[in-house]
Amino acid sequence: MKQVLAEHENDPNFHHTTIQNIKAFLANEDMMRNPDRYEQAVDRIKLEAALITTNSPYAEVRANVDNHDDPSVPVSTIRAWTLGCLFSVLLSFVNQLFSIRQPYIRFDTNIAQLLSYPLGKCWERWLPSYEMTIPFTKGAKVNLNPGPFNKKEHMLIAIMANTSKSLPYTNFMIWTQVLPQYFNQQYARSTGYIFLNAFATNFIGYGLAGIMRNVLVRPSYCIWPTVFSTIALNAALHPSSESERCVRGPMGTTWSMSRYRFFLYTFSAMFVYFWFPNYLFQALSYFSWMTWIAPDNLKLNILTGMQNGLGLFNPLPTFDWNVITYVIDPLFQMMPSFTTFNAVAGMFLTGLIVPFVWFTNTWNTGFLPIISNHVHDHFGKIYNVSNTLDSRGMFDRDKYAQYSRPYLSATRALSYGWNFAIYTAIMTRVVLYHRPQMVMGFRSFFKNLRFRRKTTTDHEAKEEQYSDVHSRLMSMYSESESRLHLVHPKPSLTDRVVPEWWFFIILAISVVMGILGIVLWPTYTSPAVVLYGILLCLIFIVPIGVTASMTGLEITLNVLAEFIGGVIVEGNALAMNFFKSYGHVTTKAPCPELEADHHRQLPPRVTFMGQMLATLISTIVCTGVFKFQIDIKDVCTPKASMRFFCPGPNTFMTASVLWGTIGPVKVFGKDGYYKWLLMGFPIGCILVTLVWMLQRRWPDSRMLRQVNVVVAIAGSLSWAPYSFSYAWPAVPFAWFSWIYVRGRHLDFWSKYNYVLSASLSAGVAISAIVMLFTVQWAGIAVNWWGNTQPYKGCEGSPCLLYYLAEGEHF
Repeated sequence: MKQVLAEHENDPNFHHTTIQNIKAFLANEDMMRNPDRYEQAVDRIKLEAALITTNSPYAEVRANVDNHDDPSVPVSTIRAWTLGCLFSVLLSFVNQLFSIRQPYIRFDTNIAQLLSYPLGKCWERWLPSYEMTIPFTKGAKVNLNPGPFNKKEHMLIAIMANTSKSLPYTNFMIWTQVLPQYFNQQYARSTGYIFLNAFATNFIGYGLAGIMRNVLVRPSYCIWPTVFSTIALNAALHPSSESERCVRGPMGTTWSMSRYRFFLYTFSAMFVYFWFPNYLFQALSYFSWMTWIAPDNLKLNILTGMQNGLGLFNPLPTFDWNVITYVIDPLFQMMPSFTTFNAVAGMFLTGLIVPFVWFTNTWNTGFLPIISNHVHDHFGKIYNVSNTLDSRGMFDRDKYAQYSRPYLSATRALSYGWNFAIYTAIMTRVVLYHRPQMVMGFRSFFKNLRFRRKTTTDHEAKEEQYSDVHSRLMSMYSESESRLHLVHPKPSLTDRVVPEWWFFIILAISVVMGILGIVLWPTYTSPAVVLYGILLCLIFIVPIGVTASMTGLEITLNVLAEFIGGVIVEGNALAMNFFKSYGHVTTKAPCPELEADHHRQLPPRVTFMGQMLATLISTIVCTGVFKFQIDIKDVCTPKASMRFFCPGPNTFMTASVLWGTIGPVKVFGKDGYYKWLLMGFPIGCILVTLVWMLQRRWPDSRMLRQVNVVVAIAGSLSWAPYSFSYAWPAVPFAWFSWIYVRGRHLDFWSKYNYVLSASLSAGVAISAIVMLFTVQWAGIAVNWWGNTQPYKGCEGSPCLLYYLAEGEHF
């Protein structure tokens, strides 16, 4: 219990009552001397100890993940590889195509898992049991139909889909290069240039993920909430007879419907319904009903508008599930009071500061839209970066002096301040809250290195290394000496762990590809930026990884990398973007997929090969789709069809101008216009320390235990181009699902909650694809009040506090 308390005392996902019981048990010396007097309390502690030792310490994990394993279940089958490749192509295609849409429509892992289920069952039923010889092998055979479609095959498909849904980060950089309204560097259209940089940034994170497995995957507190719904859905689709029993629901109802039938019904309903907010009745999506009363009223729009206002005081801003789930999906977060509520509260508090900045015209923000992710000049127009560049695309000081310094909207400026704050906040939180976890993780890492050098089996050392039940189950895969085949229908204990040097080889190949992507074209960039980015990641991967593993929120290094890169290569936006890209993607290690493998006990080398293959497929598909996207008419402009407004590339371009072309010294330095935003660095540290002190003062406070400054700051970063109306709708759904239903009908919630989240997202994505390639692609528009009202007045064109006459500047 002392070890449990040391590891989980500051873990907000660990049940608060259990922590209190453990503390009371350890503090009661009389209980230790006379356990018979406290029989009930001792029995309760024994039960907790048994659960933690033989299973996961988290009730949600215990409900969906088995604490036993059958290594003989086939995983690496021709069925799993075929379906995995199919959905890798599908997810990378759809997500790349819609990546420039506002709001973004995405195919999630659960969609692939749900759609692959009937395909796997059809394969099981209709294909013959026929053995084929694998070409170029010594007679190795594979069975076309390896038997029943099982949960391990299905999880391998889900892992490949989850890997392929992540898009190449360098696509943002290439958008800024190829478009004429940006840098207009046409060599960036080259397929080789796009592919090499996409390959490097897609694969480079695997190297660090491999060597950090003992710190970021194997400890029991690293639950990675974002992958938990995938594991739960896998359990739902491959249930035991116990999990499909009838359950009591709200209002005394009894539910016997299977989870898959429930998915089909809710998926069909959302498929039909999404036609209304997305096409037939768009006012349901942008439901700024308060601004319809007076569309040109400045203050009303600023406070309640959804598109060009802050959306702070509109209680019903949308009826569009795609908007509701944009910031956080309220149905599958591990602890909504810990994620959804903290993030939305942080965004709301920042939203209260924004009007004071704008109405006081601080930083001349009154001449600009209150919510915008663009950089502006002193004419109030979009910053024309070409007016500050020479013929090589480098910064020209004379041209800059004749043109204008850059100006940010109120929301964008404050977002940069919070970006500075989050880096000191996350480092401070790791030091104050997670020292025991860090010590145990690194101690396990170094012990693992010594253990792997031994030639004999040391059972005691292994038991010390793998204290979690799932780690003990995975340790079975390290005991074999046989070679792993790519496809074998009846695997036994023949799959060994993935050695660290495999990950280092992937890292080395990625670095080489990244360097080639820089030196073979006129980028005017040193290839050393690849190594600088990796060095930056080495400093932050542990605190960022621990935060993501416990909260489900990823903190990226993009702004810090921009700051450092902009100082090193001042005046060269492209070089800064390369530095930023490699500093950013190396921290986005594929640990969630490794956690899914960890909980479902997949052979590690099979998982590794699945990740590699899916990443390669994604790289190729995304390169092809990107080549198509850059030729779409009016893409990344307000005139673009199908809402291809490019919020991501616009934000990336803003950063390119500020941090690369002009440089952080001119913007945030001693004489910079936004130098006071650097106060974010000490503020992040102070806020975390203050909350930590309050929690130390009142250690039994349930409310204080759920406060997480890092998550709240992360919520504040959602401003520009999105308003609070994109975040607030998640709160009532999170409360209803996680607090009301889960608190009163746990069995009902466990059976249907994750399936509902996946089915609604699948309905949105597939409905949007059908609309895109039918009515929208054909240019068929429905013109009536329900589709025109959301774009009238200040919601259609942003209203300003102050206006400039033609040729006038501030």
